[in-house]
Amino acid sequence: MAENPEEQKHTSPSPEHHDPEEQKHQHCHSPEHRGSEEHNQTSHSPEQEQNQTSHSPEHLKHAHGMIDTEKHPGGCAAHRYGHKHRRRAFCAFLFVFLALAGITALIVWLVYRPHKPGFTVVAAAVYGINTSSPPFISATIQFTVVARNPNHRVSILYDHLSTFVSYRNQAITPPVMLPPFFHERESTVAISPVIGGAAVPASVEVANGLAMDEGYGVVGLRLVLMGKLRWKAGGIWTGHSGLYVRCELLVGLKKGFVGQVPLLGSPHSPCNVHIG
Repeated sequence: MAENPEEQKHTSPSPEHHDPEEQKHQHCHSPEHRGSEEHNQTSHSPEQEQNQTSHSPEHLKHAHGMIDTEKHPGGCAAHRYGHKHRRRAFCAFLFVFLALAGITALIVWLVYRPHKPGFTVVAAAVYGINTSSPPFISATIQFTVVARNPNHRVSILYDHLSTFVSYRNQAITPPVMLPPFFHERESTVAISPVIGGAAVPASVEVANGLAMDEGYGVVGLRLVLMGKLRWKAGGIWTGHSGLYVRCELLVGLKKGFVGQVPLLGSPHSPCNVHIG
């Protein structure tokens, strides 16, 4: 019995009914799926084969720039594997590089880590203190300070140094600039700046307290050094770091006395040093 031409038209695959997503993923189908598709294609009628010839998967692959996985076996899987392998290799390289850099930095820090210097006041001399003209005070004092560098491999350069003397947290001398100096490894340097000379403003309480302490013969003073330093390890210089040195002192001083004065309390006690 002859088939109805209308039924053949409805049963034959039309190019308009091809799913674009299926066409895009044809190049990544499994061999089993391709085998089932080939079996379906061989069971088509001559008219269907004619339509498939004009719109065959090969024709669609060339139209959409797809790659034939039969000619390039394992193309999709190989591409994914290669990308994952490169990413893992890069991560492994980065991890090893960071680990080696960290170990190197730790070794350098352990070998060359600098210890802060020590400062000690070993002598003091007073050449004049005037509290009779409030609200101003004038004082001229000289301190001998010994700085010690405890580092075995690191030298120190001090610059932008200034110093002043305070009483009850108020300056009684103007700041004096000190020349820069170089501190060799495991060495000591002595500096003896003369501080003061000019009058500075001070409160009445500070002027009266200083006069009373002179009457007792014991005056508590604070010597402050400020500036910057740089570390030198071999041929490498670091950047500048701030330096703040505070020395708390008790001196034996009678009103009107001029000259060397004794250091009381705990003489030659180390000063407080802050670097940052």
